[in-house]
Amino acid sequence: MPIWEAAVLGLIQGLSEFLPISSTAHLIVARRLMGHERAEDAFTVVIQLGTLLAVFVYFRADIGRMLKGLWSDIRSRTFASTPDSRLGWLIVLGSVPVVVAGFALKKWLKETFFNPPAIAIVATVFALVMAASEVWARRRANAREESEATWRDALFVGLFQALALMPGASRSGTTITAGLFAGLSRPAAARFSFLLSLPAILGAGLKELYDEYKKLKNPQPGEAPSLFASSDDLAALAVGTLVSAVVGYFAIALLLNFLKKYSTFAFVAYRLALGAAIAALIVRGIL
Repeated sequence: MPIWEAAVLGLIQGLSEFLPISSTAHLIVARRLMGHERAEDAFTVVIQLGTLLAVFVYFRADIGRMLKGLWSDIRSRTFASTPDSRLGWLIVLGSVPVVVAGFALKKWLKETFFNPPAIAIVATVFALVMAASEVWARRRANAREESEATWRDALFVGLFQALALMPGASRSGTTITAGLFAGLSRPAAARFSFLLSLPAILGAGLKELYDEYKKLKNPQPGEAPSLFASSDDLAALAVGTLVSAVVGYFAIALLLNFLKKYSTFAFVAYRLALGAAIAALIVRGIL
C-alpha cells in the first residue's frame, strides 16, 4: 500500500472513530474505491490502535485515576470503593458484551456485514435509532453525568457497543445512542463512550496483530500476506496508525465541544446521506 493511501486511511480512521459515523464503514468503502482487494483485512482493525492512543492521551488523568482505583480495589479485595474505581468497574462490565460477541461471531460478522450493501443498510438503520434517542432525550427533565451511571447503564451501553461490530453502526454512535436512551447527558454519554472504547479497541487490535504474526510465521496457501511481510507494509501500517492517533485526538475534543451545544441530528443526517451514497455507488456498479 502506498504511504499516501495509508495516510488518507489514517485520517479517515481518526475522524470517523470518534464522530458517530462508523470508522470501519468509511475505511472499507474508501479502500474499495482505492482498489484494495481485501478491504476488510487486518489493516482496517490495527490502525484503530492509533485512535486508542488518542483516548489514552486525551483522558490520561481520568484513566490514571481509574487504573489506580481498580488496582487499589484488587489489592484490598474490595469492590467499587471509590468513584474512580467504580467507573473503572463500569467500563469492565460494559466491555463484556463486545468481547463475547467478538470472539463468538467474528467469522460470521465478516462474512455477513463487511460489504457495501450491508453497510448502507446498517448505517441507515442506526441513524434512525440515533434520531430516536435524541427524541427520547429531549423529553427528559434531567440528564445524568457519567459519575451517576449505574451498573445497568453500563451493561446497556455495552450491549449497544457489541452491535457496532457491524460496520456502519459506529461504535461511538451506538454507545452515545445507548447513553442517551439511558438518561445520560450528551457530553457524559460521549465521555463514557470514549472510555468504554479502550478495552474493545485494544483487544481487537492486539488480536489482529497476533493473527498477523502467526500468519507471518506459518503462511497458508491462498492466504493474503501478513501485514508484517514487507517493510513497505510495515511502513504503511505505522503511518496509518500515527495519523489516526493525531487526528483522533482532535476529533475527541471536537465532538465533546460540539455535544455541549448541539444534538446528534447533524450526524443522523450525515449517516442517512452516507447510506444513500453507498447505495448509489452500488447501483452504478462502482462498489
